[in-house]
Amino acid sequence: MPRLLFAGTPAYAVPTLIALVNAGYSIAAVYTQPDRPAGRGQKLQISPVKEYAASIELPIEQPLNFKDPAAVAQLNQYAADLMIVIAYGLLLPPAVLTAPRLGCINLHASLLPRWRGAAPIQRAILAGDNATGVDLMQMDAGLDTGPLLARQVVEIPPDATAGSLHDQLAAVSADLLIRHLPAVLAGQCVATPQPAAGALYAKKLTKAEAQLDWQQPAAVLDRHIRALNPWPVAQTRLGGDTLRIWAAQPLPAPAADAATNAVTPSPGQVIATSAAGITVATGDGHLLITQLQPPGKRVLTAAEFLNARNLTGVTLD
Repeated sequence: MPRLLFAGTPAYAVPTLIALVNAGYSIAAVYTQPDRPAGRGQKLQISPVKEYAASIELPIEQPLNFKDPAAVAQLNQYAADLMIVIAYGLLLPPAVLTAPRLGCINLHASLLPRWRGAAPIQRAILAGDNATGVDLMQMDAGLDTGPLLARQVVEIPPDATAGSLHDQLAAVSADLLIRHLPAVLAGQCVATPQPAAGALYAKKLTKAEAQLDWQQPAAVLDRHIRALNPWPVAQTRLGGDTLRIWAAQPLPAPAADAATNAVTPSPGQVIATSAAGITVATGDGHLLITQLQPPGKRVLTAAEFLNARNLTGVTLD
């Protein structure tokens, strides 16, 4: 039975670890990020991977990084055949990449070389990509630059959020690994270098990206909202309040009727409200807001929000 090491941190990695355990593979140790303070109380939070590994009593390692020779020495002591990495959050140095007999393989949520880096799911939605997927690669010293061993392409549904696509690709990652791991362990997977052209970097999302720009077309704003759901969540300003926008859909602007001498609404102006949602003018087309969250409140449907507030003619910014 091959000895495996597993390295992962967020919820995205958990289905793959579960799949390995259920398939009967021997996990010598699980590597995950150190516990860190989070939330208002700044209490130490353990990673989802650690939570699952602890629940089935797998050995757990949490080095701050691998600059400490002791961390590399500890990894070497496991005498692993292969290390499986998925959303671990650390760039592995050559001493780690070459420690297991067969090196390290990584599952990455994009079609490489497009969207290397920390936020491939969100960046694919923001860019309006029609497809993404999961790549299984042999790791090298670069950031998601290693040769490809296997791939599963996934179409991006037009209503996909970062959350829904995350869950879909997490399941695809687990399935892809279990299907190809026997060939990897047997040395039967052919490693194909990534194409030289088309590389894009998927930088980590920040809260500063949450603000909606109503000058943008409705289709762009729709992608923005879906890509930032569930974090950090798109937002707009209503007077002195910040409204978080959880769900919306783009609408084409109706054709102008010259005979009516109608004034074209400015971007951000609320032009209609109904039980279906709040219709806002944009730089091109209209956006129908269907779910939103006032400060300190739960997420509301547009109809619930409108029960307490009239927005007709108001401008969001």
